[in-house]
Amino acid sequence: MAESFGTDAGRYDRTRPRYPDALIGRITAGIPGADVLDVGCGTGIAARQFRAAGCRVLGVEPDARMAAWARGTGITTEVATFEAWDPAGRTFDAVVAGTAWHWIDPAVGAARASRILRPGGLLAPFWHVFQLPPALAEAVAAVCERVLPDAPFDFRAALTQPAVDVSQPLFTRAADGIRQAAGFSPPEQWRFDWERSYTREQWLEQMPTQGTFTRLLPAQLQQVLDGAGAAIDTLGGSFTMSYATVAVTATRTGAAEVPEDEAVA
Repeated sequence: MAESFGTDAGRYDRTRPRYPDALIGRITAGIPGADVLDVGCGTGIAARQFRAAGCRVLGVEPDARMAAWARGTGITTEVATFEAWDPAGRTFDAVVAGTAWHWIDPAVGAARASRILRPGGLLAPFWHVFQLPPALAEAVAAVCERVLPDAPFDFRAALTQPAVDVSQPLFTRAADGIRQAAGFSPPEQWRFDWERSYTREQWLEQMPTQGTFTRLLPAQLQQVLDGAGAAIDTLGGSFTMSYATVAVTATRTGAAEVPEDEAVA
């Protein structure tokens, strides 16, 4: 799934939401310099926001199609997984990851970040979680259950329960990985709540970029989109989405270097 998002990089870049200015500002205000490594940078959505805030950004992205798009927007991007990427002696003031850190072993990722962060630098993976309006969530869950009866997860729980609660185990794993790595302050969890309005067309254009749907057969995807579209029609053709952007952060304390042997067994 991690390598499926580049199928339509343009759609991904066009439809995926940007990150709150308050998050970008809090990260940039708390780092000792302007050099930022964006891990799993995708098409460069977060990277461009950090660049606009005055940072020098390097992206690392395993999907060559996504990396090419990011380069096309002016973001220097190297193609590699973070685990295999060679920093070549470079160090950074922040290591960030926008809705990407869950594709990385959290302990290995934190250990690698510890080695390349300057003292006082910040490790800050962050994620969007969204909450559909109840009626739309129920409708999308129902159509997903019908179209994808053998899916290995619970659509109804994922879509109808409080989104931050559903995602909290992911944030906890990230924090636990930081605790296992040497040289970090105790991790903190930051939360930024915001809303965005979507028309029917806007939401149906974004849905195919979500990991749940990127690998569906065209006929399956169309059934899901038809069901979601019909539900949005009952809401008057548009709706307001509740978002929370959650970051798990820790500061590099300048403790002893992590050993070179970080490879995943």
